[in-house]
Amino acid sequence: MKRRTIGSVNTGPLGFFDSGVGGLTVVRAVQELLPGEDILYLGDTARLPYGSKSPETIRQFADEDARFLIARGVKAIVVACNTATAHALPSLRQQYRVPILGVIEAGVDAALANPNAERIGIIATRGTIGSHAYQHALALRRTGLIIHGQAAPLLVPLVEENWIDHPATAMVLKTYLDPLVEKGIDTLMLACTHYPLLIPLLREILPDDVCLVDSATTCAEHLQKELVNLNLLAPAGNEGKLEIHLTDLSEEFEVLARRFLKKAPGRIHRAVLGG
Repeated sequence: MKRRTIGSVNTGPLGFFDSGVGGLTVVRAVQELLPGEDILYLGDTARLPYGSKSPETIRQFADEDARFLIARGVKAIVVACNTATAHALPSLRQQYRVPILGVIEAGVDAALANPNAERIGIIATRGTIGSHAYQHALALRRTGLIIHGQAAPLLVPLVEENWIDHPATAMVLKTYLDPLVEKGIDTLMLACTHYPLLIPLLREILPDDVCLVDSATTCAEHLQKELVNLNLLAPAGNEGKLEIHLTDLSEEFEVLARRFLKKAPGRIHRAVLGG
């Protein structure tokens, strides 16, 4: 999908990477908002999850992911992984000239767009909660916030098992959310790209006055603004294509890709990183 030409950088694809295929929820949101954009997606499925790795290892993996995409002529990169955004985004931006966006900044912008937001809950993997990246970014932007982070390690495997409507998933969600609701949160940030699939169930469990902020939709909206500002939108009339590369191919990942995209992913390519 290397279509970039000299003087026409806006015809290059957008690059996305994640430790797995959960970042395809971000891709789906971008496709809905920017249907003319070509997209190159890299899932480092051979080395997932990133959340259990050290910050140094995550930065190394993220650097290899970015190099893979840049070598294929992407015009911008979206780090569609909360853990990689938390630990690697600053170093990636320092090292590469291509515009690089993460999912955290967009989510924080969306949460604080409500001037009345005061008590913010965050659910995420242990790695993302432990990084304090969301908590720090929120506190820097608005003083006086009360922020509650809740690690929710069981949600990703439940989503990947397609137990979205299973009573066990509702029970686990309530176990994670009840302490946040008892603390009076007015906003809940879904700080994992798997979690948008749980939004219908979350709306059933949460009080009606709790605002939901998901990383997929907010990232897509943030990306659109950045592409407009940088004059990098695809030419009008372009019909966007999606190309998926995974570092480990399996039938399971193909099934998950279809679930996250809500359509057939097409041919999936095997990626080799490093070297």
